[in-house]
Amino acid sequence: MKRVLVALLLASPAFAHDKMSGDLHIIHPSIPQPPMTATSAAGYITISNEGETPEALIGVRTPFAQSSTLHTTLHEDGIAKMRPLVELLIAPGDTVNLEPNGMHFMFMGLTGEAKEGDMIPATLIFRNAGEVSIEFMVDPAGGVDQSTIDHGSMDHSGH
Repeated sequence: MKRVLVALLLASPAFAHDKMSGDLHIIHPSIPQPPMTATSAAGYITISNEGETPEALIGVRTPFAQSSTLHTTLHEDGIAKMRPLVELLIAPGDTVNLEPNGMHFMFMGLTGEAKEGDMIPATLIFRNAGEVSIEFMVDPAGGVDQSTIDHGSMDHSGH
């Protein structure tokens, strides 16, 4: 009975896009549904390194956006500011969370709409594991509305 329950849970949409790639467990890549007129969106994910070798996430790309970058949110003098990340290190046995108000993906220049339940194809780029194809699930809206943040003055070059 326990196996049947686990199988049913893993077959549910919430787990359908989790992925193992070598020693990396990629858990629930998601994008909160952006407003219809949004030009940018944030993406979140959990990545667990179940191996014995350090790994680094160095990029992401998707046809959903003209550019895609890793960012972190820093709080300086009570103001949240986003800064690009060149890479995200994942130590052996460690799990990293890209989540609201922390590290996240930024998708700039959206190329289309994203509705709740949609699956957005993307490719994660790792230093050692190489390219890993995934899908971001569009979750219900409710996160930060990225379209209201001025990304134009930010340095998105990754330097």
